[in-house]
Amino acid sequence: MDILPLVERIGESPTAALFGLVTGIVFGVAAQRSRFCLRAATVEFARGRLGDRMAVWLLCFSTALVWVQGAALLGLMRIEDARMMAVPGSWSGAIIGGLMFGAGMVLARGCSGRLLVLAATGNLRSVVSGLIFAVFAIMALQGALAPLRDTLATLWITSGGTNVNLLNALGMPDASGLVLGLVLAVIALEISRRNQIGARRLFMASGVGFAVALGWVLTFALAQVAFDPVPIESATFTGPSANTLLFFLEPNPVLEFDIGLVPGVFIGALMAAWVGGELQWQGFDGAANMTRAMIGAALMGFGGMLAGGCAIGAGVTGGSIFAGTAWLALTCMWIGAVITDFMVDQQGNRTARA
Repeated sequence: MDILPLVERIGESPTAALFGLVTGIVFGVAAQRSRFCLRAATVEFARGRLGDRMAVWLLCFSTALVWVQGAALLGLMRIEDARMMAVPGSWSGAIIGGLMFGAGMVLARGCSGRLLVLAATGNLRSVVSGLIFAVFAIMALQGALAPLRDTLATLWITSGGTNVNLLNALGMPDASGLVLGLVLAVIALEISRRNQIGARRLFMASGVGFAVALGWVLTFALAQVAFDPVPIESATFTGPSANTLLFFLEPNPVLEFDIGLVPGVFIGALMAAWVGGELQWQGFDGAANMTRAMIGAALMGFGGMLAGGCAIGAGVTGGSIFAGTAWLALTCMWIGAVITDFMVDQQGNRTARA
């Protein structure tokens, strides 16, 4: 991939932002049309079902593994160079932050990526929750909550100055990640068949996984020709949401991949919703629901920053390169979501029926 003429024409930082924009648009279109949502998948699982939301999430996750691991085998990226792998990971942050994020996405009725997609369709609940999420992410990154995040994150970190590549740690061959992705994709397709999910929705679900791979490949290509160091990264929404909000508040903002990603997702989801006739203003149904969503967004903002990523950043993007802390964070997100659904929503439904 020869991107040098583009870099020479518009510069390194604008190219990074452009790549973020492209990745975001692909993600936004695919996520909106497939109705991709980790929170919905965990709720189905918590209630003993393997429905359409589980099928969509699993297909997205599996195709991300296939695309990313395939790109690595073809030399289109080096997993060890990814920013998430090149720095120490936090086991304690993955556990605590993952549990918090999982609980928060159930309370907010959507993970951070889903909130951004819904906001583009006119969902004002998601707009409010998304802003609170970004504010708490900033507070955890460099504000009042940063010392607490640092304390919790340093309780237990990976050794050796880098994150753990699970495939290498287990002594697995290079192609094993691709094989696992294909196996999970077959399982996802079988669940899809049982739920009679159409081919178009399945294609879009796989498009979410493709967007993750696209981000990795584009930033890796840029890093090979850039004069200054370029982080090799892909779709995630905790740090980018904070950075995008700060971009419009700081006097001397700097363009980067994150700054293109968040607007790109919004634009892509908006276009997809407009074409599909799904643009509709929606608000909160009472103060109780608003309070619940605000608490959930706050938990996700702090938890996602502590865990090293959100349901997309850790759960799919980090999972696709087999970062050890990302897989642990994803597992804890599932646990936190299942427990919260059982204690809050299922218990509430039982009480209401009684």
